Amino acid sequence: MNQHTPPGPLRVFILDDHEVVRRGVRDLLEAEGDIEVVGEAGDARQTLARVPATRPQVAVLDVRLGGGAGTGGDHEGIEVCRELRARMPELPCLMLTSFDDDEALFDAIMAGAAGYVLKQINGSELVHAVRTVAAGESMLDPRAASRVMARLRGPRQRTPQEPPASELDRLSPREREVLELIGQGLTNREIAHRLFLAEKTVKNRVSAILSKLGVGRRVQAAMVAERLREPGG
Repeated sequence: MNQHTPPGPLRVFILDDHEVVRRGVRDLLEAEGDIEVVGEAGDARQTLARVPATRPQVAVLDVRLGGGAGTGGDHEGIEVCRELRARMPELPCLMLTSFDDDEALFDAIMAGAAGYVLKQINGSELVHAVRTVAAGESMLDPRAASRVMARLRGPRQRTPQEPPASELDRLSPREREVLELIGQGLTNREIAHRLFLAEKTVKNRVSAILSKLGVGRRVQAAMVAERLREPGG
């Protein structure tokens, strides 16, 4: 847990349009003893209404909702993530899906998701993912993430969610160095060691980078780092 995590059980909210899945995830998490499922919902509207009242520390959101109770389309869960992050920026969202969908992964990252895992993972991996995002870290299925990174290296039109070139140009040479190392998956401590800087200095530079790029999480900045590696990036 990070230093701002309240004492007591880790509070989790679950969104999935299948009751059996919700029940399974609930039983799995609550079997841990120190995790409490404080609420659940089967559609977007219920989720947006209930999450503020239940005050979870992690939201586990199904990417695809089949009930049609919203306007998010096939990836309605990602729209829920985007809305929750706008209302509650401190709430990490873990996206859970049975589909191996590179486009959904990219959209989830740009919506501010802290993690994205496939439902094929085993129970201990899901528990680990919940704990990881609760601690303020990112959790991406490595198989899916590697394919998205590979796709980003290829020629592609910039999406509306990506920072325009003018925002990338706002980064100083040192900030670009830090961004490149973020893209390699290094922690603040590792970046500090690599660049011979104080860890606090790196933390401040990372905050400045996120602000200039208009993104809220390191994993989003890592995606932008991939764009910088492209010719002319």
